[in-house]
Amino acid sequence: MLILPIKKKWYEMILSGEKKEEYRKLSPYYKTRFEHLWQGSLIGSDAKRKVIFRNGYSRKSPSFIATVTLDIGTGKTEWGAEKGKNYYILKIYDIEPYKAESEKKEWV
Repeated sequence: MLILPIKKKWYEMILSGEKKEEYRKLSPYYKTRFEHLWQGSLIGSDAKRKVIFRNGYSRKSPSFIATVTLDIGTGKTEWGAEKGKNYYILKIYDIEPYKAESEKKEWV
């Protein structure tokens, strides 16, 4: 599952239901990750996927799982987007708890 770090302000706004979208730069880095998750170019489709949003970079940081769709467009400035700039837009449909301690990946 794709894990995306997110700042505390946006993390809390999503949890409260106030923020319904998360934005990521139109970059090769995110293009690769989103194409892998959506198994190709499904921009603008209704295909839903689950991603983990993590408040920070530590495996023990607070996290949740969100069901999202992917599109490209301009975001809302009150949710962190720059006016007139295009982003990958992850539209959030629902969220569920996630405990970082349950990750099975071991770091060597």
